[in-house]
Amino acid sequence: MSFKRLIQILTSRVVVTGVLILIQLGWFLVFLTTLAQHAVWISALFALLSMAIVLSIVSKDVNPAYKIVWIILIEAVPLLGGLLYLLFGNKRPTRRMQGRFLRERRRFAPLLAQQPQQAAGLSGRARGTARYVQKNGPFPVWRDTSVTYYPLGEEMFADMMRAIEAAEHFIFLEYFIITENSYMWQTMLEALARKAAAGLDVRLIYDDLGSVALLPPGYAKKMEALGIRCLAFNPFVPVMSLVMNNRDHRKILVVDGHTAFNGGINLSDEYINRTHPHGHWKDTGLRLAGEGAWNLTAMFLQTWHAFRPGREDMAEFLPHRWHVAPFAGSGWVQPFGDSPLDDEPVSENVYIDLLSQAQSYAYIFTPYLALSNELQSALCLAARRGVDVRVVTPGIPDKPIVYRLTRSYYPALLKAGVRVFEYTPGFLHAKSMLVDGEVGVVGTINMDFRSLYLHFECGTLLYGCDALADLKRDCMATFGASREVGLQNCRLSVGGRLLSALLRVFAPLM
Repeated sequence: MSFKRLIQILTSRVVVTGVLILIQLGWFLVFLTTLAQHAVWISALFALLSMAIVLSIVSKDVNPAYKIVWIILIEAVPLLGGLLYLLFGNKRPTRRMQGRFLRERRRFAPLLAQQPQQAAGLSGRARGTARYVQKNGPFPVWRDTSVTYYPLGEEMFADMMRAIEAAEHFIFLEYFIITENSYMWQTMLEALARKAAAGLDVRLIYDDLGSVALLPPGYAKKMEALGIRCLAFNPFVPVMSLVMNNRDHRKILVVDGHTAFNGGINLSDEYINRTHPHGHWKDTGLRLAGEGAWNLTAMFLQTWHAFRPGREDMAEFLPHRWHVAPFAGSGWVQPFGDSPLDDEPVSENVYIDLLSQAQSYAYIFTPYLALSNELQSALCLAARRGVDVRVVTPGIPDKPIVYRLTRSYYPALLKAGVRVFEYTPGFLHAKSMLVDGEVGVVGTINMDFRSLYLHFECGTLLYGCDALADLKRDCMATFGASREVGLQNCRLSVGGRLLSALLRVFAPLM
């Protein structure tokens, strides 16, 4: 089945589900309106309910953008807006999911305890960043880890396959998108099945909604039949549900505990440029070999045991369990995770913190821009301080509406002195930041509300690693392959400005 056909199937399912939901909501609104017309006290009750909900929203410690969009909805449709908020306004997952992950976080905290000497040598400012990330994980900072930076998915895939072929004990994979009939996945699956048959512990987590039109129903059972233990994360149910918003957007491959891959690359052919639905696909990723791989192993196991509890000796998965020789590497690494289970936007705070540290430059790759006021202010303030802030977004979009939303943020950034580039050859899916050549982050985290507040994400902080020079070279090459956007390119008609304003209002819900 072609990629285009798969997208058509997914779109049709979403449209049908959306139409059914709208019919239900429409009927409910007519019912409430008719009822209110015949009973003044019912209308007053709804008005009081909406007012109480607005006051509750204002008092919540959440991003102001979420408050604004819900207050507008409640004011626009007071009879229905309050009830919609009660149904869908809570960003938090169900208590059951929260409890599962909290249990595993407590279980893994002692295993992730950092040795004091690991952070020795970090500058005061970087040490503060590392301390913040560890406190909200806990995800320690590590030395003795070699880092390989990949500017393209096809380069990373080649090394992923080499690592899988060299595996002797276990292989863990956690991905948002897997396309069943793609060359990339079929090549990997053949090796995984062969390794499982040889007695290795092979496990796979995939996001059920991310792959809903790309994998057949019951795909986890097919994997189990091949000897690959499999978990479909948060199975998609086509009804209105709060928890459906919270997806596993992570991309992790761990081999034998000492080698791990992280970045923006999913398991589908466009990521390695065998297909070109949106021109040349630009992505980034990392390979960690050494102590730092443990954070990604622990992250995978936390998710696994949250849904498939079991007793395992975690010492079997530590980096040195199957690699007796000492590791080597320059600088420090700190893979970290972020989730919607708490009120701490770790990923956004890491981005803001790195921007506040910048003295010379800050280079950013992101496929989407849907900025909170805090993140936009951090970008603009850095530029106003004289930092060379550059943001690269796609030249060929994968989602036209989201592309329109992304471009709506350009004028404010440009006026503050931020330089904006669009990747001319195609779609830029990379999620990376480099600051002054001294600290950087590569991972799965887009600069949008969904990544920063709703999804399970992961990234790797790099402090003083040699790989940062490779990231800088890639940044300079990408600027050269992109067109720079000026204010003259952002002029819109009155209708266009209204559409952009509307998209900005609803950006937290997109």
